[in-house]
Amino acid sequence: MYKIYLKKGEERRIKKGHPWVYANEVSSIEGKAPNGSLGEVYDFNGNFLGKGYVNRLSKILVRLFIYDIEVSDTEELFSERLIKANALREQLGLGEAYRMVFSESDLLPGLIIDRYADVFVMEILSLGMRLQRDKIVSALLGNFSPAAIYERSDSPVLRKEGMESFSGVIYGKLPERVTVNENGIKLGIDVVNGQKTGYYLDQKENRLALRRYARGKKVLDCFSNVGGFSLNAALTADVVKAVDISEQALNELRKNAALNGIENIVTERGDVFEYLRSAKSRGESYGLIVLDPPAFCKSAAEVPGAVKGYRDINIAAMKLLDDGGILCTASCSHYMTPTLFERVISEAASGSGKRVRILEKRMQSPDHPAELSVPESEYLKFYVLAVDRRK
Repeated sequence: MYKIYLKKGEERRIKKGHPWVYANEVSSIEGKAPNGSLGEVYDFNGNFLGKGYVNRLSKILVRLFIYDIEVSDTEELFSERLIKANALREQLGLGEAYRMVFSESDLLPGLIIDRYADVFVMEILSLGMRLQRDKIVSALLGNFSPAAIYERSDSPVLRKEGMESFSGVIYGKLPERVTVNENGIKLGIDVVNGQKTGYYLDQKENRLALRRYARGKKVLDCFSNVGGFSLNAALTADVVKAVDISEQALNELRKNAALNGIENIVTERGDVFEYLRSAKSRGESYGLIVLDPPAFCKSAAEVPGAVKGYRDINIAAMKLLDDGGILCTASCSHYMTPTLFERVISEAASGSGKRVRILEKRMQSPDHPAELSVPESEYLKFYVLAVDRRK
């Protein structure tokens, strides 16, 4: 087993609970083992800090998740962690579709498990967890009796771990679409071809909150994907227009609308940036607009470009809103901090000549709990804004 000793003073962040040890924080490494093996981490004076999987190919050298020197990464440990993670979600009354395991927040770094009724979709993002897949699957089968387990590990971040992408059925027979109930709406989920593990579960509570603001309005849902926001808005709105660049996503949206007998949604395939720029010249206006784009920055180096992108779409959306209209605007990148995102919104208000008031600040759904000592785990910002003309 590796024994890793930190440089003097580098243990402060670790002692506060952050689980990542970076290679440049390490003074020395004792022992030899394959990448992905369990290692023990000590401070400069030899005090034990924790155990985690070691990967010399990654900037994150160790991902700590065991803090008792007597405990090891047995199947029993994985079973305990999975049971505890699922129990929290059941306690929250999240229904049959939820994120069951959220990586570091559930002391299983590099592991995501989303549950769609009795179909479990697993995403593995670290080499150490990949090597423990058999234990994880055995623990799932022994405690939850899933009908199917599907792995969807296709994130670009895998290259930084020296890992190959993998997608496929691990256990059972996977249906073409899994039907679940979210906020009283039936959804058909395609876990093989849909975004992430099939669906964006982290906006569940925000989609439900949208209904109160959409009442009696004409709604524009930008980056609509398979229609989570559109379907919720349609229950109270007069009409909803959903715009997305993916025809496949819009086709899934139409299927979901038909599944619920919802007939007041119209879809349009197109680039949202171009749509927002041209809609004003066509005389379009809306009482509520939803902006839920993909992450514009996945690294610190991309932040300046992301700031411009978020500012541009928010300016364009504000110009399309009726006086007193509602803008629901989101960012799912942790590099776009709440402070920076609010600055962007303020600049967009100035650029569009509008007065903006914050009605709600929301975050990811509680099945994606943010670990206080891990800022990276609090990533989703969702602002509900009242937008008025400046007079």
